[in-house]
Amino acid sequence: MEKIRFEDVKNLHEYEKARDALRREVIALKRHRRVPVGDRLSFLFENRQTVLFQIQEMVRAERIAADHRVQDEIDVYNDLIPGRGELSATMLIEIEEKSQIQPVLDSLMGIDSGEHVWLQIGREHAVPGQFEAGHSKEDKIAAVHFVRFALPEAARRAFAREPVAVVVEHPNCRARTVLSEETRQALLEDLGEA
Repeated sequence: MEKIRFEDVKNLHEYEKARDALRREVIALKRHRRVPVGDRLSFLFENRQTVLFQIQEMVRAERIAADHRVQDEIDVYNDLIPGRGELSATMLIEIEEKSQIQPVLDSLMGIDSGEHVWLQIGREHAVPGQFEAGHSKEDKIAAVHFVRFALPEAARRAFAREPVAVVVEHPNCRARTVLSEETRQALLEDLGEA
């Protein structure tokens, strides 16, 4: 999948004029890319369009006009775009009650170690999540994580014909969600164009 280039990012004025239409488009796109898993987690599978939108929103929110600062945002967010044979997702730990934030986060320590989250493709292919470093410490975990799934060729072929589930097996969170057909098709497109 092609990375975002500087010329892909609209300036503040151009983006403001196009923002409402782009927001509606990305919201509709995300409907088939967000996968809730259990009652506390969701995975938003990223692609070029979702990442470009995040860059545009960050540039807008921070009122970034300097070219080098826009490029800095592009460099950071381009890591979210999956490479060849990969899927990437933002894993969100969703906590609505303010008083529960720390207890819930504490209970999920280690979820980003790589052994607790995977894609199950049919019966034969378990593809472990590879989490980006730096979102957790020994005694603290973030509510937002970036995870990449590198699918071997056989798993990519199976993805097209077998049921696919996002699985979480952590001592304090055990859940699995089978992808809807619409989500599976959207992710197949990502794998096909990667």
